[in-house]
Amino acid sequence: MERFVETALKKSEMSEPPFRCGMEAVLDLVGGKWKLLILYHVCRQRLRFSELRRLIGDVSEKMLSQQLKEMVADGLLQRIDFKTVPPHVEYEATAFGLALGRSMQPVCEWGEQHMEAIAAIAEARAARQ
Repeated sequence: MERFVETALKKSEMSEPPFRCGMEAVLDLVGGKWKLLILYHVCRQRLRFSELRRLIGDVSEKMLSQQLKEMVADGLLQRIDFKTVPPHVEYEATAFGLALGRSMQPVCEWGEQHMEAIAAIAEARAARQ
């Protein structure tokens, strides 16, 4: 187990858990529009910032940068700085992040199976607004 997760676990053993269920804990970790999508792509391969931005699409540079920093701080991703000019930085999933990514695979499969229905729901939602 990684040192970051071990430290967090030791701190949490001293007090009551801040979450009422596992889903609440996961949402606290990956809440927001982009984190699960970032994790999905980085679990497949190590990626540079520009590659991630292209894969995700609609995300701004500022938001992607913020989400990546949070995910690195939370122990889901590792930032690899090659210390070159021009800068070369890549992101890869940690063991902790890979475990979460693997657990999301059934959700991805459900999304693929129901993509047409989900698209119709999204379209109807947009029409109501």
